[in-house]
Amino acid sequence: MVLDTGSELSWLHCKKLSNFNSIFNPLLSSSYTPTHCTTSTCKTRTQDFPIPVSCDPNKLCHAIISYADASSIEGNLATDTFFIGGTAQPSSIFGCMDTGYSSNNDEDSKTTGLMGMNRGSLSFVTQMGIPRFSYCISSGDSSGVLLFGGATTFPWLGPLHYTPLVKTTSSLPYYDRAAYTVQLEGIKVSEKLLQLPKSVFVPDHTGAGQTMVDSGTQFSFLLGSVYTALKNEFVAQTKGVLTLLDDANFVFQGAMDLCYRVPASWASLPPLPAVTIVFAEAEMRVSRERLLYKVGDVAKGSNDSVYCFTFGNSDLLGIEAYVIGHHHQQNVWMEFDLINSRVGFTDTRCDLASQRLGIGP
Repeated sequence: MVLDTGSELSWLHCKKLSNFNSIFNPLLSSSYTPTHCTTSTCKTRTQDFPIPVSCDPNKLCHAIISYADASSIEGNLATDTFFIGGTAQPSSIFGCMDTGYSSNNDEDSKTTGLMGMNRGSLSFVTQMGIPRFSYCISSGDSSGVLLFGGATTFPWLGPLHYTPLVKTTSSLPYYDRAAYTVQLEGIKVSEKLLQLPKSVFVPDHTGAGQTMVDSGTQFSFLLGSVYTALKNEFVAQTKGVLTLLDDANFVFQGAMDLCYRVPASWASLPPLPAVTIVFAEAEMRVSRERLLYKVGDVAKGSNDSVYCFTFGNSDLLGIEAYVIGHHHQQNVWMEFDLINSRVGFTDTRCDLASQRLGIGP
């Protein structure tokens, strides 16, 4: 399943989707129970869903879940017995999804569904009563790590740097109360702090401008003014090192417009200035291969490649928030400590972490 700290509802691909190999057949489960529209689960516990639930012709609770990459999935809420750590969790609520649109069918066909891990009442974490969880996303195809519960005090893991989770009781139109929200305080290129007013990092009266840690979003996105300042400084510091793409209209995934032409003769990328994301009480350093992402070749007949900057413009994406995506969490041990209301992280080799825990090749 896809691990998504930015989503609430966990769901499985259900029987009607014949184009997927890994699908759940509710007819084969004696404990499967569809959720009716009249239940309190359908009426009250879905209040944080971006799209309100509805009743289908069979009076079942129907949900449509949409994502930032324009993909969506829909189906019915249901309950079944989930097992975690060998312990049965009866009447666990999930989505049995049978239709949808994906921007990447090849990748989706490899998955069984999605594990919603945010702080909403229907999330996997909330329903299972998990007080703390950690994960480590490997680069490439190496095995990663997902751990539920317990303190992550491993002798081979460096000290974690913690930033507090921000909570609000207010209901604001552009604020996601169930997200893992942290306080962004600044951004540095090399060691140069971008000269921006503190106010640009604080949510406004509509809730626009929160900073979310989201493993379900591929890259990181910044509000327009901050993105522009970062883009300009990165361009200035890489002048003479990198060559800007000569196609001014090229925008990767609709929101990433800083792209470079990289000669085929280069065996690897040159040294680049690190970008440091400054949070309250902690910093996350993005360097080397996590700064640029290969998106394809320049043109037919050329072996040169196009690489794009892995920070994008939230304004172009149509979201009113800062998002720390999963690409910048690669090879970072991430701990979500719900007891102490904080997120911790430290750089590590995730492929080695899985080996040390005995779960990797």
